Amino acid sequence: QKMAELLGLGDECGEGASGALALVGSCLADNRLNLDVYPDGCRRFLQLFEGRRGEVVQVEFLRLSSNDRLLGTTLGILPHLKHLKSLVLKGAHARDEFGSCQYGSLTNLPPDTGNLSCLTHLDLSFNSLSTLPSCILHLPSLRVLLVSHNSLVALPEDFGSLSKLTFFSAMKNQLKDLPQSIGELAVLQDLDLSENALEFLPEEVGNLHNCTELDLSGNRLSSIPDSLANLKSLQRLHLHSNLLVTVPASLASLPNLSRLDLQNNCLRTVPPEIQTSPFVRLRGNPLGETEPSPQADECSGRGLRRLFLASGEDSFTVTSEGCKVVLACGIHFYFPPGAASAPLRIYFRTLAPDPQWVKLRHHDVLLSGVLELQPHGVKFQQEVQIWMPYASPQTLHQREVVVRTFSGQSWSDLTTRVEQKRKSKKHVAHCSVLHFSWFLVVSRLVQNECKVPTEGTLLFSSVDPDIKVTFPPGVTEETRSVKLQVLPVSAEEIEEITADAGCRAGPLLCLSQDSLVDFLRPVRIQLPLPPGVTGLNLDRSRLHLLHGDLEGQTWDDITSQVVLEFTHLYAVFEVTHFSWYWLWYTTKTYIGGIAKKVYERLRMYQVNFIALQRKKDPEQVLLQCVPKHKVDPVLKKLQDRYRGPEPSDMVEMFEGEQFFAAFERGINIDMDRPDCVDGRLLFIFYSHLKNMKEIYVTSPVDRKGQAVKGQVSFYRGAVPESVPEGASRRRKGPDSLWLATLPIKLPRLKTRGGENPGPLNGFSFPPLNLGNAETGYLTQANLLSIARRVGADWQTVGLNLGLTYQQIERIGYNNRQDGIQEDLDKQILDMLFSWAQQNLEDPDCVSKLITAMKESGRQDIADEVETIIELGRQKYRESIRRVGLEQESSTEDSAIAM
Repeated sequence: QKMAELLGLGDECGEGASGALALVGSCLADNRLNLDVYPDGCRRFLQLFEGRRGEVVQVEFLRLSSNDRLLGTTLGILPHLKHLKSLVLKGAHARDEFGSCQYGSLTNLPPDTGNLSCLTHLDLSFNSLSTLPSCILHLPSLRVLLVSHNSLVALPEDFGSLSKLTFFSAMKNQLKDLPQSIGELAVLQDLDLSENALEFLPEEVGNLHNCTELDLSGNRLSSIPDSLANLKSLQRLHLHSNLLVTVPASLASLPNLSRLDLQNNCLRTVPPEIQTSPFVRLRGNPLGETEPSPQADECSGRGLRRLFLASGEDSFTVTSEGCKVVLACGIHFYFPPGAASAPLRIYFRTLAPDPQWVKLRHHDVLLSGVLELQPHGVKFQQEVQIWMPYASPQTLHQREVVVRTFSGQSWSDLTTRVEQKRKSKKHVAHCSVLHFSWFLVVSRLVQNECKVPTEGTLLFSSVDPDIKVTFPPGVTEETRSVKLQVLPVSAEEIEEITADAGCRAGPLLCLSQDSLVDFLRPVRIQLPLPPGVTGLNLDRSRLHLLHGDLEGQTWDDITSQVVLEFTHLYAVFEVTHFSWYWLWYTTKTYIGGIAKKVYERLRMYQVNFIALQRKKDPEQVLLQCVPKHKVDPVLKKLQDRYRGPEPSDMVEMFEGEQFFAAFERGINIDMDRPDCVDGRLLFIFYSHLKNMKEIYVTSPVDRKGQAVKGQVSFYRGAVPESVPEGASRRRKGPDSLWLATLPIKLPRLKTRGGENPGPLNGFSFPPLNLGNAETGYLTQANLLSIARRVGADWQTVGLNLGLTYQQIERIGYNNRQDGIQEDLDKQILDMLFSWAQQNLEDPDCVSKLITAMKESGRQDIADEVETIIELGRQKYRESIRRVGLEQESSTEDSAIAM
């Protein structure tokens, strides 16, 4: 009864409990309970344990969210699960108002948890552990332990008693030292202690003779023990982003070492044996400098250090001494001394802009992706400077570039200075901030602003000095801020859109203020007369003053509501309310509708779609939406590697508009792609960013006897209400949002020994999910898609993934046709899936795959994997919200039925 009350079953413990169990019974299958995707996962677990205890105690795999409020009650039941092999109690399943992951509430485990004799895998990441629960040391079968993203400051002295441990990750904690007993972990293969506060290592680390990967990056190490040279099995050693001033020369003699990362340290000299090794990374060190450099000064506490972060890294540490940081994507930071009062770990990532939360204003142009910096909300003692590269808007005149930041509620523009790098000539946007959040670069209409005091003032437009606004004395009781923007419109644009040579319009004027109260006295506005119109030839019956709402949806003729005064060049009028104002000169009667059409057209871009196929691999298709003026240079750049039909006819699209690509008539794509919605690929159009995707296509048609003549069609995702009639191509029926169609042809397959030569022939693939919910998953289908693109680069990719030369040679030998001719397809698949099976338990395996592709010169594959991961994370978060809503709805329905 007490359990029923806790679970909200009231007195209806018979029929009511059965009804509740019916809702969660489907969660229990194959001795697995994956309840971390449910907001009320612990409640479901308690219900199952109460009603189906006999089945629950047989569970071998259990996942729960430590953000759950019923976690404490649930923990008491865990010791009853004697058959449990894998236990995941992770946080980060919820986010705060700034979008940051919320750590779980877990601070300890019940002592009896140490009696789980079958437990081999334990994941307690993203929690609030300050000490390692003592019961963990009594788990006799534990092989994999993850406690990353906690607050651990030390490990137990007898940590080495975990004699069967093969994988241990304590990254992103606060560890300052290690126990000597760590050297007793005789079978440990993978040790990740990155992003802690380690200042030295015990000599006993050299006793980890089976260790193949050791990650000590992002700590405060100034030296490493010579005993590391005893790690004969070591393949990858990560020491970047420390304070190392020297490294033992004996590291070069490690027989299996394929990667030694020493980047971003304080090394002035490196032993020749190491410096000449092809697997050593040394970027970001003051090598060869005889005079103290800023980076070397930091090591001795006299100045700023400089950090050069490689692709794949996502964090760095800032101390009170300050530092300069350069990301692989070209973003720069300057943290002045004293900006951080204590060591602070900074996390960063770049995101694709999502129009659902990146809200552009009318006439804004996006020039960069989104940069997220964490922790959010922490205030620096001094302003931190940021330099963000952006796509230079060469075709956009009379505009300005600004950095825009998100506060968690709304976007605001920062004071920005535009600079140009001397060597690369690339443009960067420079701003200063006291808080970290989300940042992007946009081009906006030039904005002039001023403070309006009680005494009044005068505001001019820097775009058109003939436009001015006069605020008389007594116009306001309290000082308020006013902004002015001008959109110039040429006579040619008006004539082209209206098809009327007699129509004329002046520049658009937008006025806004930070107060909701109208002005106390009329504000006097001066606008230039439309082109070709002067006070001498003015026909007042043809002049119209239009007032538009801030969204430009309605335009009202207010000519009769104001007093218009004219000079030889200007029209002057008075208003008390701010919005859009526009002077027109025409014989048309319904001028409001015409102005709306012209305004909307001015916001649209003329674009063409291209669909090209690789010459060497026609199944690889490149799709891109290109602004009209860029089509020829884009095609010229691609013509050596791709062929395809002429670009589509011109269509018009808004900045930030969603559209889809659908393959039709015998052409298929991988429906498991995270950017695939109802069988169609999702795109977002941004005029100055690459709207491009490269995908592999297949066909259900037997191509051994004939080619497949298919097509790809482009459709609007949702037509905004403001799209002018006729701006898009339309069909009748379900495809009324159709934009364009281009042909795709898959050639007839050449057979090889009478068999289909596809890469799937004769090869079986184990099911897998690489990564986790926080970093995103790669599925078997994703890996197969990647394999089709690797080609002859597979050996380079394999080495950068950490495979040894011996493994690469064995894969090549084992995958030959008739024992002689190499089978490239099978070699690639064997390499990728061998690596994947070895790294299933590694939470960072996906980021390592991305890094390996970039280092192998395959940025195209790296970009696709990053896109898959990011969209997968979005789908995961959406599934959590959706499941939560469905559960609430189902519960209500059940309650009504009872």
